Order: sequence, then structure tokens, then C-alpha cells
Amino acid sequence: MKILGISCYYHDSAATIIVNNEIIAAVQEERFSRNKHTPKFPINSIKYCLEETGLIIQELDAIVFYDKPIVKFERLLSTFYEVAPKGLIPFIKSIPIWLKEKLFLKKLIYENLKEIQPDLKRKDLNLLFTEHHISHAASSFYPSNLKESAILTIDGVGEWCTASICHGNDKKIEILKELHFPHSVGLLYSAFTYYLGFRVNSGEYKLMGLAPYGIEKSKETQRFIEKIKSEIVDIKEDGSVFLNQKYFKYTYGNRMIKEKKFEELFGINTRKEEEEISQTHCNMALAIQKITEEIVLNMVKEAKIITNSKNLCLSGGVALNCVANGKIEDLKLFEKIYIQPASGDAGGSLGAAYAINHMYFGNDRVYTNEYDLMKGSYLGPYFSKKDILITNRRNKAVYNYFDSFEKLSQDVAKLISEGNIVGWFQGRSEFGPRALGNRSILADPRNPKMQKKINLKIKYREGFRPFAPSVLEEDYNYFFEGEIISPYMLMVKKIKQKIKTILPNDYESLNYWDKLYTKRSKLQSITHVDFSARIQTVNKKTNPRYYSLIKNFKEISGVGVVINTSFNVRGEPIVNNPEDAFKCFMNTEMDYLVINNFIYDKKNQLNETVEISFDKD
Repeated sequence: MKILGISCYYHDSAATIIVNNEIIAAVQEERFSRNKHTPKFPINSIKYCLEETGLIIQELDAIVFYDKPIVKFERLLSTFYEVAPKGLIPFIKSIPIWLKEKLFLKKLIYENLKEIQPDLKRKDLNLLFTEHHISHAASSFYPSNLKESAILTIDGVGEWCTASICHGNDKKIEILKELHFPHSVGLLYSAFTYYLGFRVNSGEYKLMGLAPYGIEKSKETQRFIEKIKSEIVDIKEDGSVFLNQKYFKYTYGNRMIKEKKFEELFGINTRKEEEEISQTHCNMALAIQKITEEIVLNMVKEAKIITNSKNLCLSGGVALNCVANGKIEDLKLFEKIYIQPASGDAGGSLGAAYAINHMYFGNDRVYTNEYDLMKGSYLGPYFSKKDILITNRRNKAVYNYFDSFEKLSQDVAKLISEGNIVGWFQGRSEFGPRALGNRSILADPRNPKMQKKINLKIKYREGFRPFAPSVLEEDYNYFFEGEIISPYMLMVKKIKQKIKTILPNDYESLNYWDKLYTKRSKLQSITHVDFSARIQTVNKKTNPRYYSLIKNFKEISGVGVVINTSFNVRGEPIVNNPEDAFKCFMNTEMDYLVINNFIYDKKNQLNETVEISFDKD
């Protein structure tokens, strides 16, 4: 059984192909187009998926789109009708697009696929559609290796649904409870993302990163929480919410909020994107983060009550809120919590393919002894030695080639321990928003200057942004609280007391910049100001090369942890191929670049006279 899943036309376009229950390839279109969060039809992603399988489109048993456009159109019309005469201009702009393209999605998909394969006929296609939140639920449950589980999906909005509680049992997923538009936890969080000056559908993680700089006990933070709860959102015990629409414009406008209403309520102006961040902005970020956690935890408790399951699967964009995920684990309501690493719309392509495989065709599931069926999320393109040599010649790159990867690993570990920043490019790229050791920038977490240096001189982004630790799975308990396996960097946990340092008495009341540069941990550069970290546990079997590097770093430093941040600069997608990696390396202040067994020293690349180095082959 060969099934291609597609997600596109909103944001984070992607394609996934599964063959006989196995995920062969999955990749976001942005990695090829270099347009971050692109909504365009994923032609390049589909080409890659077909290449990995050796299939042509006619050989596919089904092509599946990740939501139902007719139902979404119904919601659009219904919403415009309810808010009329408001929203006339967006109505006039959007309806022709729907009538010309989106209502005839089968035709549009067919025309795009013909660009890949010109001899394609309409009769060759078995084109199917799943519901948006079923795609999310399936993306988490079916790869999880769990035979039975509660499933919680939370995002902005699909067709009508904005959150769902489902129950998965072997091949079957049953929807038990739904929350409907316009009431949405994801849209609530995105509204405050906009209010605090970050971009909707891409800046939510910045809001989450800013929240720990807020002062929870301050009167301002508590006032924000009280105002949000009393005026903007009514939170029910089961996790459902009611959003007061007099504060929002997303039902009929091209902005999330009524800015004047927000400004009158909270007493602060809507922040512009490049405007300086103040302590008040931090306090507001903390307020909405705390409220989001309360809502999500209520939903989790309700999922437990109505399913009585020992397991929980999470997906949807809000499932990428790793701070909330850590709080879910703290509840200890479930024996196993599984979170889809590509929980946003990109993962909908995977879920759509799996849903059709098991719920439509009725194919039996396959269970393994591995953590899950995601192959560590290393499902994207990889590049041969020949590909890398072509890049080297094109860029007149100076490099050393190692026949022994272990020797390379030892040398790179030493370079990191000496304070160097290394671009690390290995094997297949990761599916989802996180770099997990194959398209990563690495550094020494003990170095207190690394957070500032990488943010300002490598990533060219806001200085407050935290960095994640990659830790050897067996060393997790030495550094961090709790007992978790977190291969996809989707949970935040506190560092242990023994690696904290002595703090000034007024630490909690310090403003956010003073907090940021206060020494608080022996692993300063991965410890957030609230003593938490977004953790990736690294397993020898899942990623032997990355494991080897961290193991060698531990032998040198005594610490089995490295800083891991995505291999890109602000506003750019994660690098996809050797050419992307080399350009990013040359345009930043990274010290070294490693691509498979090739290593590049920045100092050598800057010589006026360059001799191209070739290996013995």
C-alpha cells in the first residue's frame, strides 16, 4: 500500500509518503523553496518523496489532502454571514480565490501534479480528503507504537474544530469531544503573539521563550492574568473556552485583534516587531503562557476522565508548546505521553496518509520495539560524497576529509570544548520545526557567553532567545528533574539543584536583561532564567553520529551535554543541502562547518588565494 499525504495552502506545506505502514520520506516545502512557512503546493517535497520510493504517481494507491476544503468554505461563509456587514473587504478578496481555486481543489492538485509528471491523467488519481483534526490525531497516534491511547489535538482552527479529544484503539480513532471556531486556544495564543510584536503562525515560540522573563508575583503580571480571564476568555473546567469576540478581528479581518480594545484593557500599546522589549512585555507573555497552560491542563484532565487511558498522544500546533508539555508530564496522569515532532500543519501530511491507510483501507498497524515509527524524525533529504564535492568545487571551499568518522567526532568535540561554534550537517534532515542533531549549530553549554554570541553573531536574532541542550539519554537524570525520554525536544524540565549557582537575593525581581546575564547555572547557556531547559535526549541507536560527538565531548569536558540550535539564521528555514549549509556558514561567525565526513575551518575560507583540497579518492 503506497500513500502520499499532502498539506498546503495555509502554512507549513509538506508531503509524506508511506509504503506498507513504513514512513519512507517526509519533508516541508520550505526546505526546498527557502521561503519559511510557505503555503504553496509542495511540488519539490512530492518529487523528493517519489524519488525516495522509486515510484511514479500512477503507482500510488491514494493521494490524501489533510483537510476538507468544502467544510472550511462552509465555515468561512457562515462566519462572514454572522459578522456582516463587517468583513466586507476580506470577503470580496477571499471569495474569488475560493471560487477560482480552493473549491476545485481536486482540479488544482491534479494540475500541480502534472507539473511533476506531464503524462498524468485524471483517472490515474485516487484523491481523498481527511478532516484536519483527524489528520492531527492520526499523525500522533499511529506512529506512537501505542495500541490504545487518549488523543488530544489543539491548534488555531481546522475546518470548524479548534481542539479535540479522541480515543485511539488499534486501527480506529473515535472523536469524543470537540471545541469549535471561533473559540480557540491556538487563536488566543496567536492573538497575544501579535499584540507583543511577533508574527502569527511563526512567532508563537518566541512568545513562549519570552514568558520566563516575566515576574510571576508582580502586581502587573497578576493584573494581566485577571484582565484576560475576566474580559477575554472564559475557561471551563473541561478545558473548553469562550472567547469574547469584541476583542478580536480574526473572524472577519486581516488582523488578529482589535488593537484599541486591547490597549484600553491592558494599558500598553501594541508592540511593533523591532520595538524594544520591556519588562511589561515579559509580564504579559508570562500571563498568557500561564493561562494557556491552565486551559491545556484542563483539557488533559478531561481526556483522562472520558477515556480512562494510561496513554496520551498530543498533536496540533499548540502541542509544540513544550513548557505546557512539561506541565502535562508533571501531572503524572499517564504512563506514556507521545508528542508528534511535526505537530503543526506539516505533520498533517503524515497524519492524512496514516488515517487513510488504517481508517479507510483498513490496513493493520505495525508495532515495533523502537520508541516510535518516526525514525528519529530523520525523514528528509540526505546527500552523497559526490554531492558534497560538487558543492566544494563550486564554492572553492577548503576542507579536510576524514576516512574515520570517529576521529572526526573526537576532533570536533575538542573544537567545541575550546569555545568554537560548529555547524553540524549529517545524514537525513529532520521533519518538523526542531533541529535534532542532523541540521544543527553546536556549542559548549558551560560557556556563559555562548547564548549571547550565538543569538547576536550567528542567528542574528533577539538576545533573549534560549537554547536547548542535547543530552545523552543515559545522563539525563544527572542534570534534569523528572524521568523522561524526549528525543524530539518537546518538553521543558527544570535543571537539578546541584548544577545551579548561588543567586543574588533580589534575583526574582530583576528585570529581564539583568536576569539573563546573571550567572545561575554550571550550564549557563542552556539554562533559562526560570532554571528550565527544553531538552533533547540523544539515543545511540537513533542517531549514532550525534551520540558519538556528545560522548566524545563528555570525555573531554565531563559533561554529556551540548548546545543545539537549528542550522539557520533568523527568518530563514533550516538548511537543507550542502550548498545552504556552506552559505550559512560563510555568512555568519561560525568557526567550523562539518558536512558528513568533511570539515571546514572558517579561517581557511577567508584566504585570498584558495587551493582546493581533494581527498585521495
